Amino acid sequence: MKLPHILAVDDDSSVLEALKRDLRQQYRKNYRILATTSANEALDSLKDLKKKGEEVALFVSDQRMPEMLGVDFLKQAKTLFPDAKYTLLTAYSDIEAAVRAINEVQLDYYIGKPWNPPEEKLFPVLDDLLSDWQIRHRPAFEGLKLLGYQFSPRSHELKDFLAGNLFAYQWINVETDPEADTLLELQGLDRKALPVLVLEDGTALAQPTIQEVGEKLGLNPKAKQDIYDLAIVGAGPAGLAAAVYGGSEGLK
Repeated sequence: MKLPHILAVDDDSSVLEALKRDLRQQYRKNYRILATTSANEALDSLKDLKKKGEEVALFVSDQRMPEMLGVDFLKQAKTLFPDAKYTLLTAYSDIEAAVRAINEVQLDYYIGKPWNPPEEKLFPVLDDLLSDWQIRHRPAFEGLKLLGYQFSPRSHELKDFLAGNLFAYQWINVETDPEADTLLELQGLDRKALPVLVLEDGTALAQPTIQEVGEKLGLNPKAKQDIYDLAIVGAGPAGLAAAVYGGSEGLK
């Protein structure tokens, strides 16, 4: 199972290094720590994580940054990971903005700079937030995601193919699942491209054929030889018995 992420953003590299050091010291066993000085770079990374079905448990963002304010960054991040916990790093002069952010972006907490010693001013707050996230969080499905209309023949064809070949997948009905359009937007697609199959690495196949899906999933639809002694169609008891008998007779 993939570890969830903690993302830290601060345009001051020295502050970011100190924050990253403290976060790794306390949380590296249970979380992957990501850190960047660029809010825009962070948003790009979040889109990639969302495509891959990975989780972000906690955001720690500075308020005053040149690309955008921390509050504005957290607003955008919340559209991708609404269930994460959100904290703002603030200097004394920014406390008023942090208080406003509690209502604007449902900020969970704000932490003053500096936070030394972290054992008193940082870890207790983050421990409580992460504990609450773990309690409330429902782990994301790790595997294939199939997006489509419930009564679409093409959707049913793909569902039957995946189930028949024992591939675990998550079915996402675009008419009822609020996350469907977000996933499509991240892939640069809209509902005209349905059905869409999202692979585990985040790659999306729009209106794929059965052969395309099979090839992407490692199934080999092509014969390796021109001539075989025995061809078995079907994988039931009769097919298994025929394969065992053919093998015992040295057939290929």
